[in-house]
Amino acid sequence: MDLLRVVMVGASETPYHHSLFFFDLQLPPSYPDAPPQVYYHSFGLRLNPNLYESGTVCLSLLNTFGGEDTEVWSSETSSLLQVVVSIQGLVLNDRPYYNEAGYETLVGKPEGHRIALPYNENAYLLTLRTMQHLLRRPPRGFEEFVKEHFRHRGKFVLRSCNVWLQGNVVDNAHATEATRKRPCSAGLRLALKNVMPSLMAAFTEIGAEGCKEFQ
Repeated sequence: MDLLRVVMVGASETPYHHSLFFFDLQLPPSYPDAPPQVYYHSFGLRLNPNLYESGTVCLSLLNTFGGEDTEVWSSETSSLLQVVVSIQGLVLNDRPYYNEAGYETLVGKPEGHRIALPYNENAYLLTLRTMQHLLRRPPRGFEEFVKEHFRHRGKFVLRSCNVWLQGNVVDNAHATEATRKRPCSAGLRLALKNVMPSLMAAFTEIGAEGCKEFQ
């Protein structure tokens, strides 16, 4: 077996919460001397500095970005599990703006905070669009998996959108850290008003639970 497909659920407290993220892995003939080749199903969206529209995953462990020592692939110690955990924990994190090369120096500084918040808002919007693409064109073999996931998660996605729009938190379990700290910007509020009807229609079409409360 040299072809694998991995699906991850966006972690809570991140802009990627509740969405699905698909990655295809190919093990080259030289594996494990060389790392797997990884393709991200981006749908043409750049929702993270490490995940390109082309599907490239920029990560030291994959030798697609510079790194030292344990950051790069090792035939003796690296594994597929390490790749998957690195993408989940280091890429799809709560502050993706700082993943951009050189921007880690802005962590904790007012300048970084000022830019990181709107970046998170944009990542959140692109994550909602990713959900729509997945429902329209789910990766082959995962059609029912995608539908079943959003049948159960759809109401929580809509509830999070509603929390942003209201500017206050009615249920902490369905809000991100950024949501709890401040209301959304006027730009995000306008974008959510535009995206929510189509998102609600997509969830309703697959029979998602609890959508009626948002109609």
